Amino acid sequence: PKAEKPKAEKPKAEKPKGESKDAKAERLALEKELREAKALKEELAKLSVNEKEHLNIVFIGHVDAGKSTIGGQILFLTGNVDDRTIQKYEKEAKEKNRESWYMAYIMDTNDEERAKGKTVEVGRAHFETDVKRYTILDAPGHKNYVPNMIGGTAQADVGVLVVAARKGEFETGFDRGGQTREHAQLAKTLGVNKLIVVVNKMDDPSVCEGGVWNKARFDEIQERLSPFLKQCGYNTKTHVTFVPISGLHGTNMKDRVAKDTCPWWDKGSLFDILDALEPLDRPVDGPFRMPVVDKYSDMGTIVMGKAESGTVKTGMDLLLMPNRVPVKVVNLYRDEEEVQICGPGENLRMRISGVDAEAVLPGFVVCSAGRPVRSVNRFEAQLAVVDLLEHKPLFTEGYKAVLHIHNAVEECEVMQLLYEINTKTKEKKRTKFVKAGKLIVCRIRLAKAVPLEPFSDTPQLGRFTLRDEGRTIAIGKVLKLPKED
Repeated sequence: PKAEKPKAEKPKAEKPKGESKDAKAERLALEKELREAKALKEELAKLSVNEKEHLNIVFIGHVDAGKSTIGGQILFLTGNVDDRTIQKYEKEAKEKNRESWYMAYIMDTNDEERAKGKTVEVGRAHFETDVKRYTILDAPGHKNYVPNMIGGTAQADVGVLVVAARKGEFETGFDRGGQTREHAQLAKTLGVNKLIVVVNKMDDPSVCEGGVWNKARFDEIQERLSPFLKQCGYNTKTHVTFVPISGLHGTNMKDRVAKDTCPWWDKGSLFDILDALEPLDRPVDGPFRMPVVDKYSDMGTIVMGKAESGTVKTGMDLLLMPNRVPVKVVNLYRDEEEVQICGPGENLRMRISGVDAEAVLPGFVVCSAGRPVRSVNRFEAQLAVVDLLEHKPLFTEGYKAVLHIHNAVEECEVMQLLYEINTKTKEKKRTKFVKAGKLIVCRIRLAKAVPLEPFSDTPQLGRFTLRDEGRTIAIGKVLKLPKED
């Protein structure tokens, strides 16, 4: 009997050599997917020879720093809003005793925003220069609306951090509790690696003498912000540019500022700096990934979002996660125009068949059928604990918070702290709890499964923030997912 036993077990050992039907089907599907991705990449390259690069810019910063005004001014300067509309807005703003807000009305289109002078939703608008195409995302600065701001920033490629030069106003925005800090930190987590710091209101009487912009104030702001941005993880030498402007009058935005207004500035206007940014490297032949920002019904189901990876074409079969619903692309719209094929980095509207609009939620992901994104309810993550609440000063196992990852929002709990990483020596040590300012690796459990990926595969689907009682307490990235069953 002993001699017979190995014989009986032999076929089992050989099984991996002869693939199972499922494994073979999976392998063939993947090979087909890779071939298609390569063909799509070539097709897209032929079509986009003369295309301008597209960038999403998000305006972030403290409430009232002038984000919407700058957005409105850009649209006016690039001819996307005519003089008559501006005059109408000027009249409206005057009637509400808000004369300096008229430019912001272009971006803040609903009545609540105009009455309060605060942006609530993420405004969108498009403009072009001779070199690139841009989409402006005007994010809310008020702290009640940070979740909206996270949604907007998650789609951005470049951040424009707006700070006001006016005496006292920069300090309010930057000191503890101001939004300038939280926004810069969130922008970095959400993948905005390039930051342009716009020092707005340089023509304010408090910092402008005899019509000449004050260099000392500009330098002071730069000196105070730089160390903080470095701490957020920005390379202040290569990835951060400071530029002085006046948003209300459009000075140094499209055209360079006149020497008599600002004799000390020679690095060009805001548009010059945007156009000079190096092209981004985008995964054209990666698996297709588009987190859903919004959806509506219009002769079928329309989903909106930013393609983060891969190329999509009309007629393609895709999967909608986490529900694994097979869908087909019927029409594709980039910004406002209909296209047949589209690469990553674009804001898309996609008409899909196979699913009702009611069944789609923000945070779902439209992805390749052959290389789908996984949907999980637990994962391992690296977390930087940035700011804990006064009455919960320790971050421990069992900590409950709200997780924001791409456009998904889900309640979560920390299951296990694996170890703390010493930020200077990179040494690891086991720990039961940490205070703010520490870097840890932990396991997180979600209330419901969410489609996400390790940061190393698709950064945009692998970085997240944890918020508690309206404050950002930690920023993190997904390291690994549990093994598939």
